Amino acid sequence: MELLTDDQITAELNESPGWALENGEITRTIERRDFQDALLLVGAVAFLAEQANHHPDILIQWNKVTLTLSTHSAGGLTAADFSLARRVSALDG
Repeated sequence: MELLTDDQITAELNESPGWALENGEITRTIERRDFQDALLLVGAVAFLAEQANHHPDILIQWNKVTLTLSTHSAGGLTAADFSLARRVSALDG
């Protein structure tokens, strides 16, 4: 996979509300109703990640789920990261 340029990353972030660039990765924290709802979100994210064969780092803190995406094999951000980010954002309505 090809790494995105800084301009491409900026454009992708503009199309990915809620996602932020941090240390060369994109991240988003989603707050849910409670722990069970957070786990249901993680299950849905896992399903999408398996379909895409692209897996985020996931941190669960009671009702908050923090997702971090980058393409480790490419050494940075690729189109796959933003594609999965948009699919995850669609889960959150």
